[in-house]
Amino acid sequence: MNNLNNQTNLSREQIDSIMALYTSGQFDNAIKRIKELNEQHPNVPLLFNILGACYKAIGEIDGALQMFEVATKIKPDYAEAFFNLALIYNELNQIDNALAFYNRALEVNPKYSEAHNNLGIIYLNSKNFNKAEEHFNIAISLNNDFAEAHNNLGSTFQESNQIEKALVSYERAIALKPNYAQAQNNLGILHQKIGDNNAALLCYENAILSESSYSEAHHNLSLIKKYSEGDEQIIQMLSLTNSDKLNKSEKSRIFFALAKAHEDLNQKEDFFKFLHEGNSLRKEDLSFSYIDSEKNYNPFIKELFKEQIPANFRNKNSFSNIRPIFIVGMPRSGTSLVEQILSSHEKVYGAGELYNLTEILVPVLQDHIKDVNKKLTEEKIISIGEEYLEKLNNLNVDKKIITDKWPLNFRHIGFILSAFPQAKIINLSRNPIATCWSIYKHYFGNNGNGWSYDFDDIIKFYDAYLDLMSYWNELYPKKIYNIVYEDLTANQKRETQKLLDYCDLDWDEKCLEFHKNKRIVETASATQVRKKMYQGSSNEWKKYKEFLKPLTNHFGKN
Repeated sequence: MNNLNNQTNLSREQIDSIMALYTSGQFDNAIKRIKELNEQHPNVPLLFNILGACYKAIGEIDGALQMFEVATKIKPDYAEAFFNLALIYNELNQIDNALAFYNRALEVNPKYSEAHNNLGIIYLNSKNFNKAEEHFNIAISLNNDFAEAHNNLGSTFQESNQIEKALVSYERAIALKPNYAQAQNNLGILHQKIGDNNAALLCYENAILSESSYSEAHHNLSLIKKYSEGDEQIIQMLSLTNSDKLNKSEKSRIFFALAKAHEDLNQKEDFFKFLHEGNSLRKEDLSFSYIDSEKNYNPFIKELFKEQIPANFRNKNSFSNIRPIFIVGMPRSGTSLVEQILSSHEKVYGAGELYNLTEILVPVLQDHIKDVNKKLTEEKIISIGEEYLEKLNNLNVDKKIITDKWPLNFRHIGFILSAFPQAKIINLSRNPIATCWSIYKHYFGNNGNGWSYDFDDIIKFYDAYLDLMSYWNELYPKKIYNIVYEDLTANQKRETQKLLDYCDLDWDEKCLEFHKNKRIVETASATQVRKKMYQGSSNEWKKYKEFLKPLTNHFGKN
């Protein structure tokens, strides 16, 4: 929608009239007026570009794509139309097409700062931090006051564990745009992850002052704030539950935040009322069905790994000096605590929740779903291993022992031990009611845990986890280290020693002082792992026993 001049013989008044309709949201009238002008001026690329923007605004995506494509055919150096095509393909999650059209826009106009910024976002989302940093820096060099690019560069530094640089970038974005709620929220998240909750709280409050309906900031604030009667934020959030400005996901965050507030106030009925509403909205927003999404997964995986797949090719890949440790289990079972302990060791780098293996396996699994008789070949296993280790190598860290704490990798143990016969796998188990209750209380930022917003779904998933872990332990005896969370909290030193022995690591006293570890913690447990070992968390569900009948009935607790 940029550069409206100098490409047509349309009068300024005609262009302004169309743009006035567009900017005021009168898209149907704008479309009608453009079509009238098209009859008089049939090959004006600007008209097709604006028409595409109008179609996009009313949700007619196919029509929008067609109009932008017509604009670029008439004017092959039309950078803005290429940019608009990229925007749509990015929203459709057709990333390759989005990349192609952003690059086409930059071929025409290398100084297109918005295109550099958006390219950077794509690379950031795909964890290609070097490319993301490159494009954000170019965008900033072209426009040093580009607050969004500074914010995005901060996110890149945060993701790549460059804490000081991230702080500088976020603060620069806020200095340029004091009411930039997203940057304030991001700065709060960073402060929280490095253990500075006081600074985080102030950032979240500033984000809400800048944008009162910012649901993520409300929710983030609720997680570190202790509420008292008459708190103004509670009143503010209650008003947002009826707001037309928020979508289901955003309202769900507000209900989770209200639940936390009423938990603090010890108002159990309201606590569960808001918690149930938040979970129900989130499940509805994700359109989750356990039968459609999860029911057939275990039988499929068991069939794929009916027997061990022999693999001994570690000497064939160039990254074999990297030793991955996979920490798996149910979410909220103590995986963050174990990673914090291990990453306190002088030889271990804690990489956090990596989705690398899942991303690598998605097309592999899809191929086997299409052809159930297809067998896993040694070549495919080798390819999976090499691609995964290369991604670890791209973390650019000095330490060669790297933890991958993605809990749901328990589903991929067959692939892990086929691709890495010497891999270390640590499986966390915790009291099932405590685990399931903690999951139900938690809003997961990613969209992959659709099963976690309904008691029945959580129970089914937990049972499926137990079933698959039993299968893996039988298939790969003595290859998986199973540790009980309650044992770790009750006998910290003994269990830590056993854990280090399994990982072939010498004793390091710092592992007992894991709470002093200053690494970024990306999970909801960021606050807990900054504290000394705590016993008793697995019994906290008991004070809500009357509300947890689905869990207590299933797991046989009274």
